Amino acid sequence: MKPHSRQILSVQDAYGDQGWHAELIEGQDVIKSVFEAHHTQVEVIAQAYVPLNALSIISECPMDIPHTHFAIAMELFMRANKQLNLGNLEYDLDRKCIIFRISNVFDREVYDKDIISSMVHAAIAEADRFLPYLSTVVQTRAELLPDLSIERLLMREDFIPPVPEGEEEEL
Repeated sequence: MKPHSRQILSVQDAYGDQGWHAELIEGQDVIKSVFEAHHTQVEVIAQAYVPLNALSIISECPMDIPHTHFAIAMELFMRANKQLNLGNLEYDLDRKCIIFRISNVFDREVYDKDIISSMVHAAIAEADRFLPYLSTVVQTRAELLPDLSIERLLMREDFIPPVPEGEEEEL
């Protein structure tokens, strides 16, 4: 079995510094973890790409989109992605889950812990923020879908999770 890279071990160290439980996958430069977010539980996968000195953080939430709702759900994904500055939202058709992916290329083999934790926070927050919007689409009766405005739906602020105490000062 090949040893883990310095890159993924630096991610493991960053997780440890945050007190996050994570599982280092044997034979791969991958770490898996699960986080409790505001709306749901989010699975997070961190994968190091050693030759590029890059890291991808992927968050996943299960969500089955009925075929009757698929077109409007994809409009929601596209419009939500237009609002993002970093990362992107995707839908895995085979596994029926929402994916948020954010990546970064580092200049050293030992990745910056602050950047890693920011990437993990962003991945969790974006998946958790998006889920209620998509749930609204999925729960809308099919005959009412033509009346559903995705632009107006995305303006709803009541779905946005509150900022944890103490983090507002950091912004």
